[in-house]
Amino acid sequence: MPPLLTSSSLPALPLPPLAASPRSRLRVAASTPDGAGATARGTSAAGFPSFLPQAVERIRDGAAIRLAKRIERVPVQTGFSESAIPSSCVRPLKLQQDGDPVVLLHGFDSSVLEWRYTYPLLEEAGLEAWAVDILGWGFSDLEARPPCDVASKREHLYQFWKSYIKRPMVLVGPSLGAAVAIDFSVNYPDAVSKLIFIGASVYSEGPKDMTRMPKFVSYAGVFILKSLPLRFLATNLAFKKAPNEFFDWVQIGRLHCLLPWWEDATVDFMIRGGYNVINQIKQVKHKCLIMWGEDDGIISSKLAYRLHQELPDAILRQVQQCGHIPHVEKPREAVKHVIEFLARNTSNKSDQSSSEPSVLVNR
Repeated sequence: MPPLLTSSSLPALPLPPLAASPRSRLRVAASTPDGAGATARGTSAAGFPSFLPQAVERIRDGAAIRLAKRIERVPVQTGFSESAIPSSCVRPLKLQQDGDPVVLLHGFDSSVLEWRYTYPLLEEAGLEAWAVDILGWGFSDLEARPPCDVASKREHLYQFWKSYIKRPMVLVGPSLGAAVAIDFSVNYPDAVSKLIFIGASVYSEGPKDMTRMPKFVSYAGVFILKSLPLRFLATNLAFKKAPNEFFDWVQIGRLHCLLPWWEDATVDFMIRGGYNVINQIKQVKHKCLIMWGEDDGIISSKLAYRLHQELPDAILRQVQQCGHIPHVEKPREAVKHVIEFLARNTSNKSDQSSSEPSVLVNR
């Protein structure tokens, strides 16, 4: 849930090349999806997509501004909605002919703007990166109020993949996005080639108490969830060191909450029980990278080791002096780990070791 923040100045760090994905093997992506034009293509005077809340024009974070201008809505047809859902995402400027696409989810009550520092680094490394808003959060058009429970989120992501990506993907899930990724990969294993979890929130049993609450109580709780005081607190907890431009980044983290259907979509998700993937973890058969900030103040690092033990084919990488969101607080280091993981051809299960927590641990 925490609003996602990052520093606007990052030191240069060379990234290892991916031999399987040279830029010479990239091709330019189509400007519109197959069979249909992207919806809501209009832009504001400042160059932002017209469907973003007007508050986006008050943002000063350069990386957020650049990524926000690339957000678009594409139609996704599902079985639970009569009409296609205009679904928000950031699509790659180029598509690869070799190498699996990397699809970036986000955490609870977040958006594609969570990736504003990592996304350009992935592109610079020659990866085909997609950032996708999970149904119910982000900047999709939910005027028709489609259901936003776990099953609907799963089908929506599958139909997005089927319509636009169409080949096995490396699915990246931070925080609650890790639960989304596990649930998806177990149900659609052929759509996934590898999994990457960052600060994984996968041992929660969902907001069971809210399933029994009257709706007005749920709406009151969601109203508090959007409030600036709670967002300030969550932002402070999410990072080892609070950034200087604190208020600006809090505004970025709650921007999607200003859309008129946000409350309905969030309440619908929470009163239906949320994610509970504890019994699905051992069913995951894909190679996995687990990335964790060693100073995570939201999810205990003990759960990183538990997840590492329960996944049959996983490696663990801890990021030093980092909180809950390494891909935001330490984006260059996070991308370095991702690239190294994608370049691995074997799981090296025989290398199970007692390495220090801050180095790579193999299973």
